[in-house]
Amino acid sequence: KSSKREWKPLEDHSCTDVPWLLLFIIFCVGMGFICGFSVATGAAARLLSGYDSYGNICGQKNVKVEGIVNSGLDLTHKKYVFFLDPCNIDLVHQRIKSLALCVSACPRKELKTLADIQKFAETNGSTLCSYELTPSEYTTDPRAAKLCPKYPVPESAPIPFFHRCAPVNISCYAKFAEALITFVSDSSVLHRLISGVMTSKEIIMGLCLLSLVLSMILMVIIRYISRVLVWILTILVILGSLGGTGVLWWLYAKQRVSVGVVETQIAKDNLHALLVYAISATVFTVILFLIMLIMRKRVALTIALFHVAGKVFIHLPLLVFQPFWTFFVLVLFWTYWITVLLFLGTTGSPVPNEEGFVEFRMVGPLKYMWWYHVVGLIWISEFILACQQMTVAGAVVTYYFTREKRNLPFTPILASVNRLVCYHLGTVAKGSFIITLVKIPRMILMYIHTQLKGKENACARCLLKACICCLWCLEKCLTYLNQNAYTATAINSTNFCTSAKDAFVILVENALRVAAINTVGDFMLFLGKVLIVCSTGLAGIMLLNYQRDYTIWVLPLIIVCLFAFLVAHCFLSIYEMVVDVLFLCFAIDTKYNDGSPGREFYMDKVLMEFVENSRKSMKEAGRGGGAEGRELKPM
Repeated sequence: KSSKREWKPLEDHSCTDVPWLLLFIIFCVGMGFICGFSVATGAAARLLSGYDSYGNICGQKNVKVEGIVNSGLDLTHKKYVFFLDPCNIDLVHQRIKSLALCVSACPRKELKTLADIQKFAETNGSTLCSYELTPSEYTTDPRAAKLCPKYPVPESAPIPFFHRCAPVNISCYAKFAEALITFVSDSSVLHRLISGVMTSKEIIMGLCLLSLVLSMILMVIIRYISRVLVWILTILVILGSLGGTGVLWWLYAKQRVSVGVVETQIAKDNLHALLVYAISATVFTVILFLIMLIMRKRVALTIALFHVAGKVFIHLPLLVFQPFWTFFVLVLFWTYWITVLLFLGTTGSPVPNEEGFVEFRMVGPLKYMWWYHVVGLIWISEFILACQQMTVAGAVVTYYFTREKRNLPFTPILASVNRLVCYHLGTVAKGSFIITLVKIPRMILMYIHTQLKGKENACARCLLKACICCLWCLEKCLTYLNQNAYTATAINSTNFCTSAKDAFVILVENALRVAAINTVGDFMLFLGKVLIVCSTGLAGIMLLNYQRDYTIWVLPLIIVCLFAFLVAHCFLSIYEMVVDVLFLCFAIDTKYNDGSPGREFYMDKVLMEFVENSRKSMKEAGRGGGAEGRELKPM
């Protein structure tokens, strides 16, 4: 007798991995403690209201800091932070290297001399020089050269909710970007790139919206023509690749003729960018053709699963909106996390620095709280993504193992969310923690590799990259296994380890089919992403081409293509998830059922046709005694 436990889809539900849920709740309480501690120690007031270089919080009365002059002032009427040299940015310590003061108003126009600064103070009552100078001393006191702003003082405006005076002109930010982008040797190139983005911002927003619409249209197309989707996508990608490559070479030839007539730096930059784009598109098209030629025959089961996945989206239309909810929750959490991180940056006790000004620093064990906060970012983000995987898995499992589709719950998505919250949050917490354990070492090694870039020897560099690559591969494998473990949990309501073991056994038994699904299926979905990116990029080329004479559109086009790929990935990843869940359900169905009375299949007719065709192929190959008969053996 077989000692293996049989699968009983959706027959009972029980709580899984409760200790891990308790551990996750305790961890979240710790995250809340960090937020509460930073708020209680005044970090929230210092972040929102701002503080000067002497430790005074703007807009309120302050307590004297021992040993610091100009501290403990009443700044009730001075609500804005003003930096004497706002463009002097220290990238190493990640701060503005300038004296900060609290002022009653930001300079709304450029002040070119000390006399203008003095007139501004007398007119608006906002003193832009240090507290020890009165407005009448701005033009007479020799200390004004150090205690007054570096002029010309740029036009500034207060940042909403944060009471900081920020320069209106983007030239200051361009200088900051020059410091970050070290490969740009000519600052004029960077200025032209930024101006190109600013000039084309309406086109960029329109193209981003186009990519979103195209992704939605592709999801609708998948629902209705899934049987021929693979071949349609293949043809469209071939035409899109050839068309995009041909258009790029045509534009390059046309631009080359026009550059010979009117030679400008912008025209030369655009010509060089077009040549790079055209060569890259040609290489990409050739590689794409070779891959499609190799994989053209391995699509039978993939087409069947795509067809059933299309039916799933017809019965469960709310699946299309899963990326929106997940993205919305992630944005809310990331906003909270960044806010608390900013709180931590201003938490602590006032300590004089080497320049005689005040800095807020945490001492003792509390200074390591930000490590706990970083782990929280990874674990909770992975937890949110895992909740999406479990929700999708639960809904698709309900669809697959319900024989009469008319008996489906009114909203299978909400039913799946209800099961997740009531029974399986501990499983999700455990699975996301495993991914966190792999991701943190990889991020640490990447940080070390970045810090040692150019300093380590070739052997150390190779070893670091090998470790990073291995951890990345392990993370991807565990992510795939976790997703199948969530599916097994949704089917049998077992804990994470049992579900992962059961799912792994099923996947190993169907290794060849797993390889086919994860190559052909994922490649087809990748072609869908390529189609959206190519379509959006082609539209961007045609629209931005009209601005080629007065702006550089290299950076706008890159921004648009990256956004298009991100949107396409968010939508098609749901489809990929549905196909993977369907495959595991299909493998379990064919393993424990054979279509006989009492052991009827749950599968759709399309998948049943595939099984029958496989059996016929196996019988024919079996009579021939070929090796392919064993490969096509039904699961």
